[in-house]
Amino acid sequence: MQTRKVVVTGIGLVTAVGLNRDSTWEAMKAGKSGVATISSLDTEDFKSTIAAELKDFDPTAVMDPKNARKADRYAQIAVVAAAEAMAQAGEPVPEDPYRAGVIIGSGIGGMLTFEEQHARFLKRGCRAVSPLFIPMMISDMAAGLVSIRYGYKGANFCTVSACASGGHAIVAAYDRIAFGQADIMISGGSEASVCNMALSGFANMKALSTRNDDPAGASRPFDKDRDGFVIGEGGGALVLESEEHAKARGATILGEIVSYGMTGDAYHMTQPDNEGIGARGSMQAALDMGGLAPEDVGYLNAHGTSTHFNDKIESFAVRKVFGKHAEKLKISATKSMVGHLLGGAGAVEAAATLLALGEGILPPTINYTTPDPECDLDYCPNEAVRADVTYALSNSFGFGGHNVTLCMRGPR
Repeated sequence: MQTRKVVVTGIGLVTAVGLNRDSTWEAMKAGKSGVATISSLDTEDFKSTIAAELKDFDPTAVMDPKNARKADRYAQIAVVAAAEAMAQAGEPVPEDPYRAGVIIGSGIGGMLTFEEQHARFLKRGCRAVSPLFIPMMISDMAAGLVSIRYGYKGANFCTVSACASGGHAIVAAYDRIAFGQADIMISGGSEASVCNMALSGFANMKALSTRNDDPAGASRPFDKDRDGFVIGEGGGALVLESEEHAKARGATILGEIVSYGMTGDAYHMTQPDNEGIGARGSMQAALDMGGLAPEDVGYLNAHGTSTHFNDKIESFAVRKVFGKHAEKLKISATKSMVGHLLGGAGAVEAAATLLALGEGILPPTINYTTPDPECDLDYCPNEAVRADVTYALSNSFGFGGHNVTLCMRGPR
């Protein structure tokens, strides 16, 4: 089938380093960390007591207070990010609302609501559980609330693929437009899982950093002394349109989603295989779909979690896919600043990649102090890099062996 070009006309961000697009991007360029000692929980008995929490997040700046109270924090984040992206895009009103849709990923959804309501159940019984428990908890409600806000009646659902959820949401939205089933889509990912159960589970599987005495230095992708990821909360949203639709209404085009790759490891619940087969296949598929050679790509926003296995194997996979060009490829892991946003990570990182392409500034990987012989590429250590890049990739890998790579081009 002949496909249409898919462009980006709006970007929204909510992260621990900034509650909107511009403040997040400025902080990323400056290499600021959003990680601190957890303030929202009593962490006295926790192995890991640090996170990239949102500071002074107030959804009522965008949402009606009554509606905000009926939404879990992850959904509030999604609505706020979508509102910023839509404002930049000019809040397009489609001629046919069934050709405009919303696809927003979340790996976990309303875990904060689940914890709160379960505590009420244990203390006071079944009658104490809120009638809003289910609609607040379920992972698809972010997409539902955004579609209600803008009256978009086309494809509306949530992708759930752990830490690849946001990337898969963008792929699904891309396909709707590229194959002529929609003209405009709001897409992205959101997560708010800084809570007792998530922290306990991730810590007990030894996935989290325990550098509790140095929160800002705890997330250190590709550094030899990395000891786990730092959980974060936040999200990102993109407004995607067909190129002809965007041009017809005079929209400013911020970049293009060129292609993508998706694979499954079929190996292990949480660990990638030692050959990085899934990651390699995902990146190669994105290159093949876009008709690109390795040398055409100048930047990679890595999954870069700050865990031993991911960083080592992702680096190995990059070398296998890019060959000699891997030595010249600029790579950075923005998780070093905003933490790991789980289902929101892919969307935030896609947004950061588009902003990097548009401005010609590649964000750094901060806290990179001790090189690891098994991670021997150029990770833009500690300082942003000015570079004129045409094509870039963004990787997202998730528990269950889910891999997705987005290929993007900056504004022409």
